[in-house]
Amino acid sequence: MPGSGASPAAAAPSGLVPDWPVPENVRTAFTLRGGGVSVGPYAALNVGTHVEDAPPAVAENRRRIAARFDLPTEPAWLTQVHGAEVLRLDAQLQANLTADAVVTRRPGRVCVIQVADCLPVLLAAGDGSVVGAAHAGWRGLAAGVLEATVAAMDVPPGQLRAWIGPGIGPAHFEVGAEVRERLVGAAGPAGAAKAEAAFIANARGRWQCDLVALARQRLAACGLSAIHGGRWCTFSDAENFFSFRRDGRTGRMAALIWLAGTPTNGGR
Repeated sequence: MPGSGASPAAAAPSGLVPDWPVPENVRTAFTLRGGGVSVGPYAALNVGTHVEDAPPAVAENRRRIAARFDLPTEPAWLTQVHGAEVLRLDAQLQANLTADAVVTRRPGRVCVIQVADCLPVLLAAGDGSVVGAAHAGWRGLAAGVLEATVAAMDVPPGQLRAWIGPGIGPAHFEVGAEVRERLVGAAGPAGAAKAEAAFIANARGRWQCDLVALARQRLAACGLSAIHGGRWCTFSDAENFFSFRRDGRTGRMAALIWLAGTPTNGGR
């Protein structure tokens, strides 16, 4: 199991519970690989419908996750496109949800992000009034997905808490100069020097990129000081984590956050 900062799930499907100081009405979970029914490269708890896994297996995996974590409603499964669009779950949901972040103030609405190397970032207000989740790979970070999510939560950033979930670590995330330039440029003049420090040149003339450091920088620049997690590398732990960079054809994990309480009318 992943190390400090997580509490292992006691039964299938496997998962970890983020360890961060949030109000009691804020509920969170992150799924691991174990306890599902998918086979082959998707074994076993794949939640992604877009990776060519058998649809009945994905449906059963999602059903097991809902039961394991006692989800109040079906999560709002997004079509993620590595952008900065934020979906607000306070309105009636549509059938097709294309976004890379989601926020809600309504109890019973479950925010979910799918990952297999990109960072899942969960956010919660200190008073438990609003929660959110963002899909923060390098393209999302460059596009400003974290800034957009913080803005959509509509509370002073200093009152927000963040948890950075499992993602690819810097030892395994090699990028070219063009990616480095985009991420350093996206940090703006005030953050460029810190962003440059998140890259280490390697012997192949490319760069090892620290996504967690970049995410922390961007959150801090928004005004957040309570930033937790960021301890797990998906690439280096094949037993517990799916990793696209490691395996190519693989499954997806889910980061979930919701507000406890009676589901509101119009929930899914």
